[in-house]
Amino acid sequence: MTQVKPWHGVLVATALPLREGTTSGLDVDFDTYAEHVSWLAASGCHGVTPNGSLGEYQTLSDAERARVVTTAVDAAPAGFTVMPGVAAYGADEARRWAEQAAGAGAAAVMLLPPNAYRADERAVVAHYREVAKAGLPVVAYNNPHDTKVDLVPELLAELWHEGLVSAVKEFSGDIRRYYRISELAPGLDVLAGTDDLAMEMAIAGSPGWVSGYPNAFPRACVDLWEAATKGDLSAALPLYRVLHPLLRWDSRTEFVQAIKASMDLVGRYGGPCRQPRLPLTPEHEATVRRATEAALAEGLG
Repeated sequence: MTQVKPWHGVLVATALPLREGTTSGLDVDFDTYAEHVSWLAASGCHGVTPNGSLGEYQTLSDAERARVVTTAVDAAPAGFTVMPGVAAYGADEARRWAEQAAGAGAAAVMLLPPNAYRADERAVVAHYREVAKAGLPVVAYNNPHDTKVDLVPELLAELWHEGLVSAVKEFSGDIRRYYRISELAPGLDVLAGTDDLAMEMAIAGSPGWVSGYPNAFPRACVDLWEAATKGDLSAALPLYRVLHPLLRWDSRTEFVQAIKASMDLVGRYGGPCRQPRLPLTPEHEATVRRATEAALAEGLG
């Protein structure tokens, strides 16, 4: 696949390796994280999105969050995108994280609406205006399930027409949004945001997939994406059927734990999560294990 813009192709929302610290709590293993970024690049992925929800950014100190970005940039080979998440409670903090990303050498940033505040349209536009001042391309992230703010197609079109966003990670779960957004904002790249709608979004014409499960199955996910974007359903659909029991975890509350569990099962380091995330229940762990082992049995490891 020829990359045109930094957010095109398969960008992995990276999980963050945490290990028991020397005193108490879980410390970030930055060396393992750097190796993971390098491995994803070597496995055919096109970039990473650190400091998203999958990266547990809400639990990080400012120093940890900044170092995650610099670690990813330093580990990325030439042409491999680093597009950090810069979500924050308000625009001033989000802009500072965008400025930090720019200083570290990131190619773009991904931005939710204000966290933990049910912003109206006026507040959303002001939020994106402020972060755009950092100078990096902004990829909006529409996740109305978590933020309680829905970047509906009309609002995204307003942001795009004002030059505040270049793309959107669409996580509403409504495939019809792709077509409506494309009509209202024909130059706005609509990226696949839900893993279990990746094939449908690729077929519709999406140029990129900001994804979770490539943390465990990068090559299979890249093969799925590239086959689907070419319209080769004879290759894409069998892969999708095998992966889909895993991909649908991306839309569940326990998605971080599930993806890390799959990483452990395939021989990568997933490890534990910081609170408030607790380990998977035995029932959920067994479900993830079965689906992961089924994918491995199909040679997708």
